Amino acid sequence: MSTFIDILTHARRLNAATKDLSVVELKEVADKLDGVIAQRMEDEAELMRIEQEKQVHIDRIRREMEAAGLDAGDILGHAAVNAGAKPVRKRAPKPPKYEYTDEHGEHRTWTGQGRNPRPIQQAINAGGSKEDFLIKK
Repeated sequence: MSTFIDILTHARRLNAATKDLSVVELKEVADKLDGVIAQRMEDEAELMRIEQEKQVHIDRIRREMEAAGLDAGDILGHAAVNAGAKPVRKRAPKPPKYEYTDEHGEHRTWTGQGRNPRPIQQAINAGGSKEDFLIKK
């Protein structure tokens, strides 16, 4: 589709693509294109009219709500006002899978996610494995 648009929007490409068409055929194409443009303009005008009507109703309702001292939460309920926001769900933390002693001699645990802690990585580099640090239950 982008090739078609490129041809239509560049005069040289359009001229090259239509060089085999007669003037009568070009006029037919132009008439069809004018019809498409006219229909698109009608559709856009209708959408604008609908949006304007909608905005008139919104403005009227806002004025009535202000006059009555109400806000959206009063009418829809506070939960409904925040319904558009996606609820944030925290996942439960993963239980530790490995235990090791850090450089300061402190006992630490690791879930196994993310980068290897330095003592575990040093042990792996020295020929050990992660399984040496598994928490035994």
